[in-house]
Parts: sequence; structure tokens; C-alpha cells
Amino acid sequence: MTLYKNKYRIASTRLPNKDYAANGYYFVTICTYKKFCYFGNIFNGHMQLSQVGKIAQKHWQEIPNHFSHVYIDAYIIMPNHVHGIIIIDRPPSISNVETRYIASLQSSSQPTNKSNKFASLKPGSLQAIIHAYKASVTRWCRKNGDDIFCWQSRFYEHIIRNDGSLDKIREYILNNPTKWSEDENNPNTLSLKCKENKLFK
Repeated sequence: MTLYKNKYRIASTRLPNKDYAANGYYFVTICTYKKFCYFGNIFNGHMQLSQVGKIAQKHWQEIPNHFSHVYIDAYIIMPNHVHGIIIIDRPPSISNVETRYIASLQSSSQPTNKSNKFASLKPGSLQAIIHAYKASVTRWCRKNGDDIFCWQSRFYEHIIRNDGSLDKIREYILNNPTKWSEDENNPNTLSLKCKENKLFK
């Protein structure tokens, strides 16, 4: 952590010289605020999605519909976080990434950099994709009477550099529900929070 204007802030996890709009495979983790299990719970090693969890899954599956040359690989919606592999694969002839925003992901009345006070989001970048995804889930919750749901402000990513790492990460994602008791995102009071979560029905 670093000190800025007498306040501590978490240093960015982005690599300083990395172009996150460049082609590649990115392993992404996005957590809910305070790791509250809005998305459901694990039963017998299987994820049971809440209503919000189903929306989080639906919008994740629709990411390729809204961003040119962007694809999804393995993913899992967990009780309080999302793991997924995002692939950016632009043809070499394309020098400027063009992004298609559709209403369910990005309202035309809201600029993509509205919540970024320091710099605009580069179109087609990993940051822009995750920002739009998080905004779409939050917007659905607000429109459907849920004013409580909230994401953590940041997300975590890992650049996948070879096939061996890709296979291991795919396996990790798919086996995540069976490893929930060992998951670092599983808070000690998770079961109590899930029982209190009125969104899980």
C-alpha cells in the first residue's frame, strides 16, 4: 500500500508497461464487496446460483456479443466472486480496437470512463471489458430493486503465457466449487452470510 494525500491506497495490480488491449489470454477474478455471497452457495461441490448469480452468469456469457474480437473461455460464478478467462484476439490488420456497446452492457447515455477519474478506459482493453461487465450487473440490480449489491472496486488478472498454464487455470476454474472450503475468498462467516442473504432463494 502507498500513502497519497495522507491516505493509504492499494497499489494498482496492472503491469506498468503492459498494453491490456493487446491480444492474449487473461485470467480474471472479480470479487463482490467485502466478499458477500450475493451469487448463491455451494452444495455438495456444486454451485447453486441465486437470481443475481444467474444475471452475473448471463452477462458474462454475453461479453463476446458486445466487444469485437473478444471471447470467453472457462469461467465459474462462485458465491462471492467470478473467475474467468477472457481472450482478446484482434486480426493483425486492425490497428484501432473498435468496441460495440449494447444497452445491456453499456448505456449509450453513460460514457465508459464515468467512474475513472484519472484516465479514460482504452476501448477494447481488459479494463474496459471488466468495467462494462461489472456495470451491467450492478445496473440490473438497481433496476430490479436491489440497492445493496456492490462489487469490490478493483479486479485481479493474470496474463496466461503458455498452454501449460492455460490448462492448469482451466482445471482450477472448473474445480473451484469442490475446493470452496479451501478457497481464499471464502470468509470465515460465509455460511452465516449466505443464510442471511435474502437474494438467495
